[in-house]
Amino acid sequence: MDHSGHGMTMDLPPFTLGRGLEWSADPFFLVACLAGLALYGWGVVRLVRRGDKWPVGRTVAYALGVLSIMFMMCTQLNDYGMVMFSVHMVQHMVISMVSPILILLGAPITLTLRALPTAGRGRRGPRELLLMFLHSRYLRIITHPAFTIPLFIASLYGLYFTPIFDTLMGSKAGHIAMMVHFLAVGLVFFWPIMGVDPGPHRPGYLMRMLELFAGMPFHAFFGIALMMASEPMVETFKNPPASLGIEALSDQNTAGGIAWAFSEIPSVLVLVALLFQWHASDRRQAKREDRAADRDGGKELEAYNAYLASLNAQGR
Repeated sequence: MDHSGHGMTMDLPPFTLGRGLEWSADPFFLVACLAGLALYGWGVVRLVRRGDKWPVGRTVAYALGVLSIMFMMCTQLNDYGMVMFSVHMVQHMVISMVSPILILLGAPITLTLRALPTAGRGRRGPRELLLMFLHSRYLRIITHPAFTIPLFIASLYGLYFTPIFDTLMGSKAGHIAMMVHFLAVGLVFFWPIMGVDPGPHRPGYLMRMLELFAGMPFHAFFGIALMMASEPMVETFKNPPASLGIEALSDQNTAGGIAWAFSEIPSVLVLVALLFQWHASDRRQAKREDRAADRDGGKELEAYNAYLASLNAQGR
């Protein structure tokens, strides 16, 4: 397929799902996704070979997360996304809200920590460096809601309603950087809320729900703003190629509807994941308390029974 300049395809036929799903690999994302799958697979194999278990569900979630990125960036959806606001918005929403959730449910950091060998006393290997990063002040800052929520919001309004978006779309490197940014923002936003991996900022479950719903209304308002606009708002998509047979404003309205819908769907997925994690946490806590009671011979229960007996004796 013939591309001009930074990769924008100017002679695409009208969009259909079949055409959008045709293979058209972006080399950067193809290599990155395959590397991510290979490294995760190496970690799982390493654990299994030494007799440890790794939940199949985590592997499936991670694989689906990485494949969703490949699906967005290594098919003609990426080509159409350069000239159609609606298709670009699908890419943005999936890479920033669906892919991060699935990748985080795969617990890649936990797998890495379990798979990497320790460097030995007084030495720093990859595992030790990763632990230092996890406990660093930098990570505490970028995973705090005072940082993640404004970043999540700015990635919409500060990008699309300023010339920054047009500048990034003007080069191949800029487009790649923008998509990597979407993924990174999604990861740091959802990690403290529902990530399985250990992190520096991990509030209680009610606070996590509040963090989730703090950012979603701004997402919905962004979609509504695009849907209600009376003229195209993004320069890049103001003059779509005639071969597409689309009208810029109508396509922008569709993009707004996609953004609005994605403010609801991932919220429900994350909320369900949070409720399951909350329930599992309560069960683990109950088991720990039961084991503690078994170890001390039920001393707390005996003390309580003795207290009741003393009250009974005093009442006689």
